[in-house]
Amino acid sequence: MRLTKIFIALLAIAVMSFKTISTRMDDWKFIEDKRVGFGVDHDRINFGNLKDDFRQIKIRVTDGPLKMYDLKIHFDNGTTQDVSLRSHFAQGSESRVIDLDGGLRHLTQIEFWYETKGFLRGKSRVAIWGRK
Repeated sequence: MRLTKIFIALLAIAVMSFKTISTRMDDWKFIEDKRVGFGVDHDRINFGNLKDDFRQIKIRVTDGPLKMYDLKIHFDNGTTQDVSLRSHFAQGSESRVIDLDGGLRHLTQIEFWYETKGFLRGKSRVAIWGRK
């Protein structure tokens, strides 16, 4: 009887932990993405009619690896935030969480400098995710 109660308690803790992790993942919202080509380059992601504001962003790279050197975030009031990444992203990986200066901010554009040179397919997909 005592083992049954312990098992039920552990099962309840496991279920609550999973729900907490799931909720944290659901907080992230896909904003926009861009397919980037072969070589060393500079690209922009324009957010157009983005109606949401965010406190944090992160970058997910899929479809191929990518080296990212620098990231510049542009806000609707004309200011920018420069984020030095110097990161090698494996296919399917993501950046650290990037806190936006000033708290809740409205994004207009992100510029990034990268390299896909030397990779087999030479193409990657860079996706921007945001959290309030």
